[in-house]
Order: sequence, then C-alpha cells, then structure tokens
Amino acid sequence: MSPSRPRTSLLAALVTLSLCSALACGEPLLPGTPDQSLTLDGPFDGLTGAQASAHGRGDVEFARTFTPATGLGPIFVATSCSSCHVADGRGHPVFNITRFGRYSGVGAFDPMESVGGPQLQNRSVSGYDAELLPAAASAVARFMAPSVTGLGLLEAVDDTTILRLADPDDADGDGISGRPSLVDSSDFIAEIVSLGALFTGSERTRHVPVNGKYLGRFGRKARAINLVHQTVFAYSQDMGVTTDLVPRELLNVQTGAQATDLAADPEASGAVVDAVVFYLRTLRAPPRRAATSAAVVAGEQLFADIGCARCHTPRLRTGASEVAPLDRVEFQPYSDLLLHDMGAELDDGYTEGDALPSEWRTTPLWGVGLAARSQGGTPFYMHDGRARTLRDAIRLHGGEGARSRSAFDALPREQQERLLAFLESL
Repeated sequence: MSPSRPRTSLLAALVTLSLCSALACGEPLLPGTPDQSLTLDGPFDGLTGAQASAHGRGDVEFARTFTPATGLGPIFVATSCSSCHVADGRGHPVFNITRFGRYSGVGAFDPMESVGGPQLQNRSVSGYDAELLPAAASAVARFMAPSVTGLGLLEAVDDTTILRLADPDDADGDGISGRPSLVDSSDFIAEIVSLGALFTGSERTRHVPVNGKYLGRFGRKARAINLVHQTVFAYSQDMGVTTDLVPRELLNVQTGAQATDLAADPEASGAVVDAVVFYLRTLRAPPRRAATSAAVVAGEQLFADIGCARCHTPRLRTGASEVAPLDRVEFQPYSDLLLHDMGAELDDGYTEGDALPSEWRTTPLWGVGLAARSQGGTPFYMHDGRARTLRDAIRLHGGEGARSRSAFDALPREQQERLLAFLESL
C-alpha cells in the first residue's frame, strides 16, 4: 500500500531538517566511498560514455524483479538475476538450483527434458503447482550461483588460447588432463554464435567450430559458449521468463503441459537480454587485496609449487574486442576454463553434455577471498557450497587434484597458512 500524501510530506520535511542540521554542524551528507578492494560490483574503468550508459541499463535489468504480470514463472527458482547473485557475488546454498537426469540401460545420460528436466523449478506463483523432482531421476546435483564479475574477460579469451592449455591424454605426465567442453551445433547455437560474433572485433577468433562443435566456457560443466547463451538459459530455467532465443514456456509435468501464463511473449525482449549481457560483459574483475605482502607472495609461490596452478591457470589474455578494457589485455582469473576429473569426492552422478559426472570446469578463483561478503558473512565453497573453509575445499580435490591435495597436507602448518593467505587475497 502506498503511503498517504501527508506522511510523504512529513518524511520529506524530516529529511530536509536532517540535511540542514548536518550542514550546520559541518558533518558529511553522504557516507564515504565504498572500499573498492572489498566490493565486487562496478563497471570497468575506460568505458565510453555510451558503454557506461548501456552498463547502467543492464544493471537495472539485472536487478529487475519479475512478477506474474510481467512473466515470472509460473514455475521458477528466483524472481530476479540479483536474488541469486547478490552484489554480483557468489550465491548462498539456500538458493542452490537442482539439476537432474537419469542413465539409460546403455550408459547414456538422459536430461529428462520430456518431464521438465534438466532443472527443477521448485517455486511457483500463487495457485499454481511447483515442479517436483521426478521419481525416475537417478542423478541429482545442486549448484550454487557463481560470482558474475569479470565474465567479459573470460568470454573475450580466444578459443585457441584455451585449447592450447588442454592435455586430454596427459602427454606431459603431470597427472593433469584437462580437456575442452565441446557443444554440439544446432540452429539455436548458430544464432547464439552469430550474436556473440558482434563482440569479437574484425577477426573472428572465438566461436570457431572444432569438428562441428563449439567451445563451452561458462557454467559448472562449461556448457554455455558465451554470455548470451548463459543469460537466455538463466531467464528460462531460473525465472521461467521467455526470450526471443528461448520462446517456449517451461514444461510442468505436474500439470502435464507447458507452464502457460498471461504475459505476452517474449517476456524479456531482445533489448532487455542485450542490456543484461552487456552489463555482465562489462563488470570489472574482482579486486585483489594485500597482493604484495610477504605472506601472500610466498603463498602464491607455494600454490604453483604444489601444482594448483596447473588447472587454476594464473594468467590469460583476451583477444580483440570492441570494448577497450577487454581488448587484448592480460588478466588473472586462476582458471583454464577446461574440464578436469575431480574424482569420487565430487562425483554426484549428474552430468551435462559430454562431461563425466566427476568432471568440472575449473572454477576461477578470483574473488574467492570475498565470498563471505555476498553470503551473509559465512563463506561457502565448491560448486554446491559444501565446503565451509578453504581447507575443506582443498581436501575435496580428488582425481586430478589429488596430488596437489596431498602436497598441501604435507606442508608445514606455517606454509599452509601462507597459501591460504594467498587465496584470501584473491
């Protein structure tokens, strides 16, 4: 209910009085500028005026809360992008999404699209049945929302840069066999590719087909090839909102039909999707803290010495981009964007595409030291938030990470603390 006019006038008078009092006492009118080393949100420096305005429009759309009247659901997980990515940071396990599927008799994985898969929409608008996990689902995984900062840099890395890091047969014998996630071509992917090509500069160095498939780089299993792909999937699967690229409403097996509503399709226009994609593309990289302190510098060397940097690649370089801060720059995400087998510890039976259930895209470590700031003060790590400390997270690294885990455990306590101090600085 809106406040009455007299109450609004009274509030305005109180605000004015407060401002006058502050001026009379010589006190500042506004809080100090936030410490940029402790915040994740904000655009890159160096955007043009038009680009800064476009970023601002995308910021508004990213925070927009959908309602039944504007196309929410009627089955959904969240009502806005920012409800999962608070302050553009990592999500909280309470908002984890659930993905599911099953294995056929010949070992092939079925994402169960015919009964509403691969994602569970566990909420619904009033008077409508939420989706329930199908009884036949034999593989279930829960994913925590990742941070969305710096994604434009990851998107702008040339395909060849990522492919050169791959070593699927462990030819160098270091126990690391990262491989690219390759996404099958389709009419949908072709349209995604054509839209992504608008941001690659004059020479096409990204979305170049590899044996008819395209390099994936976003998502826990690296199944999204660019930010357009990631964004329209999130609108559909997370909010039940249709777009030009994904115009079909979600299937709700509880009603036996598409989850129809009264909002006109597409519920998020092409202009809205473009705005959100540009916002994500131009969010600055996570800031570092105390990067030159003796403990952090020593910790980074230990990180490399015990083999962590073989998957969590410290430095990548972008290719050509029409956005100056993304154009041929070096940055430090601590990821190779490849799939790695993490062993039984992280095998939850669920998979996507050609990834094994135990294979995961190397999560970028940048921003890991700020996790708690978007998670209510308590940090949660790994793809589902199961680890409560960085030590716990390291000890969940099996498979290709087992050697580094053992090497960490063998370090003297003082050196372990230095390595953890390095991670906290990211």
